[in-house]
Amino acid sequence: MNKKSLPEILYNFNIHQFISRGLAEDIGDGDHTSLSCIPSLAKGKAKLLVKENGVIAGVALAISIFKQVDKTLKVTTLINDGALIKKGDIVLIVEGKAQSILLAERLVLNCMQRMSGIATATHKLVTICKNTKTKVIDTRKTSPTIRGLEKWAVLIGGGSNHRIGLYDMILIKDNHIDYSGGIKQAIESANKYLKLKNKKLQIEIEARNLKEVKQIIAVGNVNRIMLDNFSISDIKKAVKLINGKFQTEASGGITHKTIKKYADCGVNYISLGALTHSIKSIDLSLKATK
Repeated sequence: MNKKSLPEILYNFNIHQFISRGLAEDIGDGDHTSLSCIPSLAKGKAKLLVKENGVIAGVALAISIFKQVDKTLKVTTLINDGALIKKGDIVLIVEGKAQSILLAERLVLNCMQRMSGIATATHKLVTICKNTKTKVIDTRKTSPTIRGLEKWAVLIGGGSNHRIGLYDMILIKDNHIDYSGGIKQAIESANKYLKLKNKKLQIEIEARNLKEVKQIIAVGNVNRIMLDNFSISDIKKAVKLINGKFQTEASGGITHKTIKKYADCGVNYISLGALTHSIKSIDLSLKATK
């Protein structure tokens, strides 16, 4: 399996625990509908049906869910994560104990629909930026406890991940600057901290205007400058000022309608919280079949 199939390595995310919690939340003391209607030994077969166009994500996770519910279930994958899908496609077929298929159904669909929505939106933006030097990245604006799934879906859609959490990068934002007493103080403190703790982390700092960009350049000792809520005109000026000395990231209110204009300014990254916090899920269903 490649890294896209291993969010527990990428994101400190335990798939087994997630599935266990998801199933416990849904099942409670039993799936009384299935238990009352379907014989315990009844066998079944179901297909995962696509109901709208997009990019599929969560196939590997779905297999894990089915297997954790019932290791005897047989899953045949017809379409893999990251593939373009269209209405009417069949992603996978699951066969085995009917009660087990129904136990897994909702958790599989909830995860795959959201992940596919994120992957689809990411793919659209990456495609818009494909002839530029800019990478489309996500943020920490994710759903609590399922960040691993959402950032995994961004990767599947062709995007890249920003920092995973508070622990894997120093990102000095406006509040940090204000609480620290200024840009110079914040940068110097961050570098002293890394040296004291013997940590090798990238340092990124947010600039709110061109004046702050100039201050950051003068201090140095950072890896990336985030240009937050800059106009296109000011982004161009900032990129020219920075002149490749530091990585650049545009952020703040960027949409599919404006992203190309920002990418054309020459920034290294464009981060969008909307990739994970404002996504329409892709419509999928699990239908019994013969």
